[in-house]
Amino acid sequence: MKAKILLLTIAIASFVACSTDERAKVKQPTRVKTETVTAGSQLEDVAYVGIVEENKSTAVSFTGMGLVNKVYVSEGQSVGRGQLLATIDGTQARNILAGAEAQMAQANDALARYSKIHDNGSLPEIQWVEIQSKVAQAKSQLAIARKNVADCRLIAPVSGVVGRINVNAGETAMPSQAVLSILDVNTVKIKVSIPEGEIGDINANTPSSVFVEAVNLSTQGGRIEKSVSADALTHTYDIRINVKNPKRTLLPGMVANVTFHSASNVGDGGDYSLPLTAVQKNASGKLFVWSIGNDSLVHRTPVAIGHTAGNRIAITSGLKAGQRIVVEGYQKLSEGTKVVF
Repeated sequence: MKAKILLLTIAIASFVACSTDERAKVKQPTRVKTETVTAGSQLEDVAYVGIVEENKSTAVSFTGMGLVNKVYVSEGQSVGRGQLLATIDGTQARNILAGAEAQMAQANDALARYSKIHDNGSLPEIQWVEIQSKVAQAKSQLAIARKNVADCRLIAPVSGVVGRINVNAGETAMPSQAVLSILDVNTVKIKVSIPEGEIGDINANTPSSVFVEAVNLSTQGGRIEKSVSADALTHTYDIRINVKNPKRTLLPGMVANVTFHSASNVGDGGDYSLPLTAVQKNASGKLFVWSIGNDSLVHRTPVAIGHTAGNRIAITSGLKAGQRIVVEGYQKLSEGTKVVF
């Protein structure tokens, strides 16, 4: 009797153990967080703060030293090429010019008198050459003296807007010292500092809009110029957005709000975006996402990516609207894993 009971107990234990093993073999679905691909979804626009800069700055200076008599323009004034900007005391220059003119007259007189003797053959050739040399020297000195007098007047070499005036009337201007600057503001540049992690998302043709609160002006940004060196402290790159300014409303130093826009209708099937973490890379370096089929099984789906904005990235090909993509919990997934969401 005891033997029968023992055999029955062993049989029951074996049945329970087998049942437990069978249940263990049935793998429970992995819980994940998903996002549905939506047609026309766009990346978020990214906004920055920039500073208006002139397109070009031309420093204007006297070629010689002198006391400034008068400055004829003021900061912010529009000037044209050839316009008089300032003058310095030209007394010394005019005196030198008078002496050069006297020497020129003397040399010409000597040339006229000795030319007849030379024509008669009574003047040695070497003396005739000396007389001609003195005439050439006097002519050169006269040209220099006339230029020095002309240089006492500072003339605008280009058209634009007067920037900062560095030397005023009564002060001494030094050679090559910038008296003032002329700014080209028919086109301005908006300088923006971009973090190194985001500079790759911006190219020469990235669409942008600019708003300058000081003059309540909104406009579209043009071609973008990118710096190739980063700031050592902030790890940012400077870019400059060209903006047309025909009315010269925008002035250097104004603060501008700049927004970069994501491109629309990117790639095949529209403009899609996903969180950065949704895009994975396989052993061969190819990019993919985990898509979920109607049977709740996940599959590797190859994708191509575009630019990023914030924590999202554009998907340029590989997806269709309505697909459900795993965005969290992908660490435990493999091809064909069943998931719940």
